[in-house]
Amino acid sequence: MSIAIKVENLSKKYIIQHEKKTADYETFSESLIQGSKNLANKIIQPFTHTEIAPHTQEEFWALKDINFEINQGDKVGIIGRNGAGKSTLLKVLSRITEPTSGKVHINGRIASLLEVGTGFHPELTGRENIFLNGAILGMSRKEIKLKFDEIVAFAEVEKFLDTPVKRYSSGMYVRLAFAVAAHLESDILVIDEVLAVGDIQFQKKCLGKMGEVSKEGRTVLFVSHNLSAIKQLCNKGVLLRQGVLGSYGNTEDVIKLYLQDSIKNKDNIFLKKEIDSFPEDPDFRMTDVVLSQCGKKVEKIVQNGAPLEVTIKYQVKNEIIGLRIFVDMLDSQETILFRSFHDENHAEIVSMMPGYYESKLTIPSGILAPFQHFICVKSGVFGIRYTTPEVGVRIPIEVEHTSNYNRAYPGDKIVGCLALSLNWNIEGLRQ
Repeated sequence: MSIAIKVENLSKKYIIQHEKKTADYETFSESLIQGSKNLANKIIQPFTHTEIAPHTQEEFWALKDINFEINQGDKVGIIGRNGAGKSTLLKVLSRITEPTSGKVHINGRIASLLEVGTGFHPELTGRENIFLNGAILGMSRKEIKLKFDEIVAFAEVEKFLDTPVKRYSSGMYVRLAFAVAAHLESDILVIDEVLAVGDIQFQKKCLGKMGEVSKEGRTVLFVSHNLSAIKQLCNKGVLLRQGVLGSYGNTEDVIKLYLQDSIKNKDNIFLKKEIDSFPEDPDFRMTDVVLSQCGKKVEKIVQNGAPLEVTIKYQVKNEIIGLRIFVDMLDSQETILFRSFHDENHAEIVSMMPGYYESKLTIPSGILAPFQHFICVKSGVFGIRYTTPEVGVRIPIEVEHTSNYNRAYPGDKIVGCLALSLNWNIEGLRQ
């Protein structure tokens, strides 16, 4: 299999300039006065060097010694935290940015969609930009015409085709830009997180098109924080950590490593900070949250082969009618999988008197799939107030696959965020 992209010892350095401030606060008038003084000094003593605005410089390595090879037809998902160097890597591969050192070997034509505004001339119409992009890729006018109708139909911008793209909304802009990049005959398709601009339906449409492109033998590089989309589309993954290559290989292995990174340093100190940051309430105070399995306290790694107990300790300062402690279980995309209230088995609203309490939720074994999840503990008073979705004690956990998910096919891959073992009944029917 031929190599589409080969990266050797790739590094990219930026110089960040910091201005030294001589005072903590400077008004606009003071700036004008100082500027006038500097100008006057230059006129009076033109050959005397004065330091007007001292600066310090700092080296920042956006990429450092990156090495990997991508085969033709590979679908590669590039993941990492914000600032890890993902967009810089795509810009270097797309020849928009020059590397500081190292080499990049590209075998074929690249079509890139890196950010809203890249690749289109704002004064030209949608029609003119389609032909311009095709020409940049080295295609003839005849070749572009063959794809023209498909591009317009996919982008759904027929009414605005002869309107300058500077008047397009960001959604229209991205639809047309993606349609051009995906339909014109490039060998390598590079897509950054810009798909987040489009609506859900268009995102699905784009993912479907990228899947079609890869089946044609073209190479796809895809940067996204949507891990489900990465897992669905890509057969290989690249993990970047602060400009350094953390991992390159099977998509699921790379995603698992990325999720482990995000909970690596979440310990008791982290949990204490979460509890201390719980919103002040005159009647209620959260004091502790403990996770345990088989009588032992757990902090990070949870086994799906044993029940998980979530113990919530709190203080009721004044009598509360309708106090509700509840737990949200979230997947890695922070979608709520289920919510459970501590009073959901009560037949009527409960009144709680002042004192210290402990509420315990038991999550049955064999429910959570082996991925990262979040347990979020919140509180409220029925019909009066609840903690906002952004506030609560939020605990990241990594679920290990230890239960017998499928006896007949023990190696079968778990699909979805839940690993339920449900009862089926099989009957033979008479014809």
